[in-house]
Amino acid sequence: MPPEPQEKGVKDTLHQTICNDIRQQILSGTWPPGYKIPFEHELVENYGCSRMTVNKAITSLVDEGLIHRRRRAGSFVARPKIQSVIVDIPDIQTEIANRGQPYGFSLLSRRKRTAQKRKAEELELGADNPLLELRCLHLASNRPFALEMRLINLNAVPEAEGITFEDVSPGHWLLEHVAWSKAQHRISAISANAEQAEALGIEEGTACLLLERQTWRGGEGITYVRQLFPGDAYNLLARFSPAFG
Repeated sequence: MPPEPQEKGVKDTLHQTICNDIRQQILSGTWPPGYKIPFEHELVENYGCSRMTVNKAITSLVDEGLIHRRRRAGSFVARPKIQSVIVDIPDIQTEIANRGQPYGFSLLSRRKRTAQKRKAEELELGADNPLLELRCLHLASNRPFALEMRLINLNAVPEAEGITFEDVSPGHWLLEHVAWSKAQHRISAISANAEQAEALGIEEGTACLLLERQTWRGGEGITYVRQLFPGDAYNLLARFSPAFG
């Protein structure tokens, strides 16, 4: 015979109570990573409920990544780890304007080519696809701020071929006109070579921040960009929260 609606409501509430109690023990640090939580039969006795209600609560916490089960050993508090770091795609023009500085942009070169066969990041845009290569310099208060090399997949963004990019930076234009579904960042520190140092107005060997980014729309690569910043000119803020596993 099915339970009365009121009984079902009580069970659902108790399930949430068990979840909340265990979650609080974990997030407060009372139950540290690796801590073995009480057996299900102990929780059944403590809460005066059915085994099904306890199992439902534990399963919910497993799905959240707070708990992991070990066969024949029981359930344990999962160890936190950084699962992903999200870095917003920065619009350099907006970044400079937010600093209260006048923004400037200079297109250094423009050409069409295909991907270089030994560069995996370029091949992500398509081995034989036509690519628009743009090299440019971003300025803040008339001083070099970032040196950029960007490739745009013209099969994915054919309209880019008709833009001169003499008055608008490619990154700003792409953010305004082209949707993307996935992005990948790679951040590293390098020393500026002679050519890079001359463009940025710094000494050769100066420490710089290199940001490489790829974006996709569905499974199709849109753009690959390398942006080089003098080490004291820029920083990136990433917000992340711990996952458990």
